[in-house]
Amino acid sequence: MEILYESFLEIFNFADGGWKYIVMWAIGGLLIFLAIKKDMEPTLLLPLGFGTIMVNLPFSGAINQAIEGVVSEGPLSTLFDAGIANELFPLILFIGIGAMIDFGPVLSNPKLMLFGAAAQFGIFFTFCLACIFFDVKDAASIGIIGAADGPTAIVVAQRLGSNFTGPIMVAAYSYMALVPIIQPPVIKALTTKKERLIRMPYKANNVSKTTRILFPIIITIVAGMVAPSSVALVGFLMFGNLIRECGVLDSLSETAQKVLANLVTIFLGITIATQMQADKFLQPATLLILGLGLFAFVFDTVGGVLFAKFLNLFMKEKINPMIGAAGISAFPMSGRVVHKMGLKEDPQNFLLMHSIGVNVSGQIASVIAGGLILSFFA
Repeated sequence: MEILYESFLEIFNFADGGWKYIVMWAIGGLLIFLAIKKDMEPTLLLPLGFGTIMVNLPFSGAINQAIEGVVSEGPLSTLFDAGIANELFPLILFIGIGAMIDFGPVLSNPKLMLFGAAAQFGIFFTFCLACIFFDVKDAASIGIIGAADGPTAIVVAQRLGSNFTGPIMVAAYSYMALVPIIQPPVIKALTTKKERLIRMPYKANNVSKTTRILFPIIITIVAGMVAPSSVALVGFLMFGNLIRECGVLDSLSETAQKVLANLVTIFLGITIATQMQADKFLQPATLLILGLGLFAFVFDTVGGVLFAKFLNLFMKEKINPMIGAAGISAFPMSGRVVHKMGLKEDPQNFLLMHSIGVNVSGQIASVIAGGLILSFFA
């Protein structure tokens, strides 16, 4: 009864910040609502929302607590130290993501990789803007939100020792989930009806098994030479893809895509919640980070679309500039959004293979961009 009484005092002592617990419960409830009702990244937002409530209970046993000089270990804090502080969980998740990705469309049309690179513009633009408000390492961590790549954002923020890991993680995954809401109005604002109606027939070139096997190996070597800090990020992603393409590890590939990816995502979501403690999260800087993250996300989309429009000035066979928006790393959501927008404009315009190809290249580019940031600032 005594601990219950103290908990009530802690919560309802508004003068000393007790209101923060209630606000964080509301935020946790909102994340759960978005996961269940709106089906927005439910595998991540639901455990993140529930974990947020767990860590914001007074004297919560889920996290490390120092009570009367005695430190008690919480399982979520232990998981954080074991899986996120050393970047293990996000890197393992990359194996599952790599096993899901088919690089066939990119290998059939290698120029699509240019759009993945162009769509990382928002990362570096936002980094420059964030430097006005934050120190360099925090600004670099905030800029990577624009990649719409949660695991990369976690690795960069942790490796750079950012003071705002929680808000950065929440922003990265939230904007990934909000791709269908954020991207269409940005794409429409930058393109004309005529441009959105451009048809791009898909010419399926046969990609040999040897090429598919060599591709992840070569990408890892090249990325490692250009940005050595990206080797872990790119390597785990490409290793997952090699499991998929080698043809002798089908059961492992299926496990990586389903069981491994889902299991790690659950642990990742509920463990990230340790960074959602009220004292850490409810700061003016959090709102600024969410705003800068949205800015980065929008300008990554802008960079991809404008690059496609620029290429159209010189190309005989025009590119539908909407596919440039798929260069962000939110795979495969962004590619599907572009495909659906194309069908809405013209029911006979099938952009799926092109947009997915660009989306896949964006996954590679965002990981390399994260590695470049680590090379510069780690």
